[in-house]
Amino acid sequence: MKLIDIKKETGPEWAEKGYQMPQFDIEAVRAKTHEQPTWVHFGAGNLFRAFPAAILQQALDSGEYDRGVIVVEGFDFEIIDKAYRPYDNLSLLVCLQSDGNIEKKVIASVTESLKADSQFPKDWARLAEIFCNPSLQMISFTITEKGYAVAPADLERGLAPVLIMGKVTLLLYERYLAGELPLTLQSMDNCSHNGDKVKDAVLAYAEKWAEEGLVPAEFLEYVQNPAKVTYPWSMIDKITPRPDAKVQKMLAEDGFEDNYTIFTDRRTYTAPFVNAEETEYLVIEDKYTNGRPPLELGGVLYVDRETVDKVERMKVCTCLNPLHTAMSIYGCILGYDLISAEMEDEDIRGLITKLGHIEAMPVVVDPGVLKPADFIDAVLNRRLPNPFMPDAPQRIATDTSQKIPIRFGETIKAYQARGLDMDALILLSLVLAGYARYLKGIDDTGKAFEPSPDPLLEELRAIVAPLEVKKGEQDFSCLKTLYSRQDVFGVDLYAAGLGERIEGMARELFDGPGAVRKTLHKYVTAR
Repeated sequence: MKLIDIKKETGPEWAEKGYQMPQFDIEAVRAKTHEQPTWVHFGAGNLFRAFPAAILQQALDSGEYDRGVIVVEGFDFEIIDKAYRPYDNLSLLVCLQSDGNIEKKVIASVTESLKADSQFPKDWARLAEIFCNPSLQMISFTITEKGYAVAPADLERGLAPVLIMGKVTLLLYERYLAGELPLTLQSMDNCSHNGDKVKDAVLAYAEKWAEEGLVPAEFLEYVQNPAKVTYPWSMIDKITPRPDAKVQKMLAEDGFEDNYTIFTDRRTYTAPFVNAEETEYLVIEDKYTNGRPPLELGGVLYVDRETVDKVERMKVCTCLNPLHTAMSIYGCILGYDLISAEMEDEDIRGLITKLGHIEAMPVVVDPGVLKPADFIDAVLNRRLPNPFMPDAPQRIATDTSQKIPIRFGETIKAYQARGLDMDALILLSLVLAGYARYLKGIDDTGKAFEPSPDPLLEELRAIVAPLEVKKGEQDFSCLKTLYSRQDVFGVDLYAAGLGERIEGMARELFDGPGAVRKTLHKYVTAR
């Protein structure tokens, strides 16, 4: 059983072993898309195949749409050479459900795969051809927040940029020359106000080129004209870990031969298959200038910009991200390496359940299109306990200092703005107290561990360096320096009326081996 086999007549073993096949004429869709493309996606990683491409597959399976998506990679070209083209752009989505069921679906919505660089002249010429086609409606992105960066050196390269957003702007110039054709640039990356990041990057290149006379001033007007080019916001949420050994083994036992991991020179982990969680959300600002693919047929919610912002705040400030950070801090200290295993720990589960439902819910932003209580219940009962998802607290703990101001600072500010009782923030205080213990890098048994990468890690670890994990008196005055940092916590915790309580909890957490478990249990059960 190989992916390429489905282009021929497949045997009964695919259905017998639960593999879902495309319900549309693959060659007809490819031919129509080649002639009249509507959607190009930049970023050929695992998230794209597990989510946007799978959403489009649902639209195609419904029979109500007839165009696929063309995927483009602008950073790690080996992904195209090793994970797309050898399989004729087909892939297998393995959905790992929390009840133990496995859904296996062959994804055939990707019709072409291209490398965005002039060193591949045929690919670049095809991209230019696509961008000059009036049928093109949307280009989208899953290139991570770093992908929208604009380097001064790249701006100086003129019309020969190296970075992906420079190449996108160059392709937009081709579309401008073809008649100022309308287009929407749709970020699907997991970062706040993501459409603005796309727009800022495009304008940086267009302004520089116009200033140097490399393009006419009218091109800059084109990319700024909301009747021609738009940059909607979106909120995306789905976990797609690296290819997992357990999934590989399961596929091998099925007789599915394309079950191996591909590791590129640029350190990308990919495979002919993608393993992903079952839960997914994609909420998009409905602001398109040339129509759009009907992704609502695959579950996308199209709303206005204000609603996208509310959904983002609900997720990031209340119903998911703060819970993730809380369990990553305590998970690392208590020696866990799997999120699902943490959810079997009554104290950790109690911490995040009460943190979400009792302390954060009073200030949750209700977006209307998703119920906060339902969202958080899915997090607690399906997403985090899923034993098939190989996610780790160490991954989530990466860059914690950059996450705390939004994930906890915004809740504190909301309590202040509404005049709510700050004394109610017991478990939130416990999480922030745990951060000092985490920075020390000593687990609850007294064994050293390496905190996850963070741009402020060494600076913050130096603050707590004088503290020891031991019973008895010691000087905790250094905590005042830590918990006064507005850049880390979003507020001065002492001015907010929480500093002294957090300090007291931190003292308990440093009170020798076993103190973390004891303190965590004490406050969770009391709450």
